[in-house]
Amino acid sequence: MTTHEYLCRLYAGFLGMNIGIRLGAPVEPSQWTSERIQRFYGDIHGYVKQFKNFAADDDANGPVFFLRALQDKPQHTTLQASDVAEAWLNYAREGVGMFWWGGYGVSTEHTAYLNLKAGIPAPESGSIAINGKTLAEQIGGQIFIDTWGFLFPDDCKKAADHARMAASVSHDGDGLEGAAFIAAAIAKAFATDDIDAILDAACAQIRSDCTYAKVVGAVRDFHREHPDNWRDCLAYLQKNWGYDRYPGVCHIIPNAGVCIMALLYGRTLSRAVEIATMAGWDTDCNAGNVGSILGVAGNLAAVEEHYRAPLQDILVLSGISGYLNIMDIPSYCKELAALSLKVRNLPVGQELLQKEGEINFDFSLPGSIHGFRVSNPNACSLRNEHGELTMLYDRMVRPQACRLYYKPFYRRSDFDDERYMPVFSPTVYPGQTVSLRYRLEKFSGESVLISSYVRNTTTAEIIPLASEVVYDQEWHDVIFTIESNHPKLKNAMIDEIGLLFEANSPAKNRDFGVLHLSHFSVTGKSRYTIDLAQQVKEFASITPFSHNHGAWDLVKDAAGLSWMEAMTLDHAEAMTGNYYTKDVEVAGKLIVHYGTSAFVGLRIQGARRGCYGGFHQGQVGIFMHQHGRLVPLAVREASPELERQYVLTFKAEGRKLALEIEGLGTFEAMDNPYDYGMVGYALYANGRVGFGNLQVKEF
Repeated sequence: MTTHEYLCRLYAGFLGMNIGIRLGAPVEPSQWTSERIQRFYGDIHGYVKQFKNFAADDDANGPVFFLRALQDKPQHTTLQASDVAEAWLNYAREGVGMFWWGGYGVSTEHTAYLNLKAGIPAPESGSIAINGKTLAEQIGGQIFIDTWGFLFPDDCKKAADHARMAASVSHDGDGLEGAAFIAAAIAKAFATDDIDAILDAACAQIRSDCTYAKVVGAVRDFHREHPDNWRDCLAYLQKNWGYDRYPGVCHIIPNAGVCIMALLYGRTLSRAVEIATMAGWDTDCNAGNVGSILGVAGNLAAVEEHYRAPLQDILVLSGISGYLNIMDIPSYCKELAALSLKVRNLPVGQELLQKEGEINFDFSLPGSIHGFRVSNPNACSLRNEHGELTMLYDRMVRPQACRLYYKPFYRRSDFDDERYMPVFSPTVYPGQTVSLRYRLEKFSGESVLISSYVRNTTTAEIIPLASEVVYDQEWHDVIFTIESNHPKLKNAMIDEIGLLFEANSPAKNRDFGVLHLSHFSVTGKSRYTIDLAQQVKEFASITPFSHNHGAWDLVKDAAGLSWMEAMTLDHAEAMTGNYYTKDVEVAGKLIVHYGTSAFVGLRIQGARRGCYGGFHQGQVGIFMHQHGRLVPLAVREASPELERQYVLTFKAEGRKLALEIEGLGTFEAMDNPYDYGMVGYALYANGRVGFGNLQVKEF
């Protein structure tokens, strides 16, 4: 299998997983039953609900964020369950997003998280001995592991071993067997589309006497005797393997039966995710797992357009980093493919190399659109043709217009609901340079006006940056820097960036043709200010920050200036910015109303890692947060004066950290262990603090 074929199959599997999740999510239990689904939606052949954008789902979060353990681990070390546990603690905002926070002893994942936080190490954190058999064998064992199968094509044992290890953070018993089974099935699907061969290979990776193996065998036996009607098989599962026999909120065994049924009776990606959805029980989990398997097995030809197009090549997540929560699927699949080759000790080709923290869309994956959209779908439509993004513009006349754009930032209004409370930090900032190449293919018309533009998310104003009247059909290179001090941007976040296409021909000779885009990139150093007067509270966070712990609000002082105020008993943090920000200077103001802890932060990599400058319990200076411990790096004794405004400038350059606090001098440290991270504000003890506008300058 060539690298390109592997990448295409991985891409198809990842799309298949998210198609299944999106299809199943609207009819997720417990109120929805298979009978109700049939009554209201009949025989499903498409999405049952349309979304402006599909909000985050735990089934999508886990496969992405828990796999980061492999990316974060020290080089030349073997991945352990403790590494995956660290990813759990680092990338989740406690109590919000990521997975279901249903309570200790109720939600398996919540229970495991609290066990880890209390110091119970993995895999004990997910063990039957501590949590009991019922909790340890819920469905989460198999729903967060698809990416482990993607990493090891046709190596069922490695896929199963890694999935079993990762799942042991929260599960045990048949929960681990399910993890091994699904990952092995995905791995085998890279080599064959024969469902029986896939199931045989997956069965070989689990104990033959476990309950999971027994339900797999039972469904296969039933299918051999009754191969025509999947609803007969569902009735058999409900009678013999249903929730009444397997306690807990959502046990793995009944849902394993649904997955096997969907694979055997569906055979194709579309039909299998439809059957898994119509069967009820854990609809999005089951449809997501079978979507991964059959997406890989069928390659991109199996991903039907009516299911693929609404995904728009984007995935919205709900981890702790607002930047990482905005995922471009093709770029992520390249990242996964490169990681796979690396862990398998194979060379990583140039086509997979990407610079972290930059945008570089080349449209090389078949059908990929990298999240691009059009504002006028009645006049314009998108598709990928021969490795280029193409926009058909259909007989437009002056002054009709259409925006072709990428969304680097999302707001509450972009969603229909608040599933898993996603939060966002932009992926594009002032100071950065945009590069793109386009040409027209004209069928009729005289000329068109094309302008590069960004949109101010506060005012929703379209801001043209450079315009040209285009008559020819030659390639045009566009390069521009987003000005930090642009008068119409005014420190606002950017929520659209692209090309504004305006028809320029009269009705007798309408503009009709195709706009080709060959590449799109955003690179370079950002320079921006987060103006709190322009921010609002959305998804229980203040834009564009992601909050972990504490109570946060926007307030105005007597002079009418806006502040972001936090109060907490022990810890409160607000983080934002590009997750891969390296050398940077951050400047902010703070006023301690109560307490002794207040920081500005940089190179923050989540809930457990980062660098901080400011005050903490009788000390002032530079601190490092590492694995849950706040470690002083360069400090002296001092406490903040209450109600005094402090200006802090914190700088990271290579390993060097430098902090200046107005009125208190400077501090330097050279043993910073972090190469990159977000920026923000924090308290690490009981207190109430007001934080001002945050200025960020990369260099």
